[in-house]
Amino acid sequence: MNQGILTTNSTISSDTGIRTEEMLLNIGPQHPSTHGVFRLVVKIDGETIKEAIPVMGYLHRGTEKLAENLTYTQIIPYTDRMDYLAAMTNNYVICHAVETMMGLEIPERAQYLRLIAMELNRVASHMVWWGTYLLDLGAMSPFLYAFRDRETILDLFNELCGARMTFNYMRIGGVKWDAPPGWIDKVREFVAYMKKELNNYHALVTGNEIFINRLKGIGKFDQKTALDYSLSGVMLRSTGIKWDLRKDEPYCIYDRFDFDVPVSTDGDCMSRYHLRLAEIEQSLRILEQALDQFPSEGEVMGKVPRVIRPPAGETYVRIESPRGEIGCYIASQGKDKPWRLKFRRPSFTNLQILPKLLEGENISDMVAILGSIDIVLGEVDC
Repeated sequence: MNQGILTTNSTISSDTGIRTEEMLLNIGPQHPSTHGVFRLVVKIDGETIKEAIPVMGYLHRGTEKLAENLTYTQIIPYTDRMDYLAAMTNNYVICHAVETMMGLEIPERAQYLRLIAMELNRVASHMVWWGTYLLDLGAMSPFLYAFRDRETILDLFNELCGARMTFNYMRIGGVKWDAPPGWIDKVREFVAYMKKELNNYHALVTGNEIFINRLKGIGKFDQKTALDYSLSGVMLRSTGIKWDLRKDEPYCIYDRFDFDVPVSTDGDCMSRYHLRLAEIEQSLRILEQALDQFPSEGEVMGKVPRVIRPPAGETYVRIESPRGEIGCYIASQGKDKPWRLKFRRPSFTNLQILPKLLEGENISDMVAILGSIDIVLGEVDC
């Protein structure tokens, strides 16, 4: 992104003859204003945004460079800190890349545990988005309901892996631990509960006239723009492009399940709201099938060498995270540490369109447009 210095000037309106002066406004890098430590320098004329320059890097830790001095297993906890709202997905993508290079076979029970963990995490991630997005728009109650229900998922994860946010659960060749006794039944109870609760989410918010008028038609873009900016996930599907790696390039065991890929053609903030709630519904549908098919017994770790050394070469894998396509590129020299490692982070890629979306919009719509992209700053800066 261009991070140059904005300049301001004064103009005289041809309609009113009134002189107006452009002003630079710093938004962020405090968390309540920008969903993380992210700064946005906005040039406004009155209440109209003329230009917006994102300023990133406040959370940059050099994860990809640090990985060059870590063994492959040691890299996994670092992925938790990227998209910390979907750490299970991040855990999986690094393991999937190494397993692809080594040609490892993953036990059935581990595959199901991975998929159940990732889809529960997808639901939890969209809950955080729903609650905080409504909070951005001035509604307090949805935030409380979202975090109440997300708490159940975090409790389930705490039982499964001993953590509530940075899970470090996936392992190259399988998962760290098997599910504790009764855990699958608890997940089944939550899925049944959440299917009913999702209707309450819609009843509380979706049909509200103020809410609809607040989001309809703002932050809008078309298919060509989405493709030009390499958008993925809901940002891409909101323009009518039906692309979801779980369907189009199945990984793990996603090809065994029946589910839909919700799309919209409006490309605005309202369509992105509907799609994320629809994705929660589809994740619950996947979870129901996975729980019914869950193997009653089996190993949770495959046959993995004590020292993990992928053969010399390179690979790139990609999967569908709650925010879009996350990819992992590894270049190996046959050693126990990668020679080079690179992540394709959907939050970073999707954020590139923000200056274009904000140009010409009212300053009061800025937070609504930024929030609709659904970024996690740990993943933006990496």
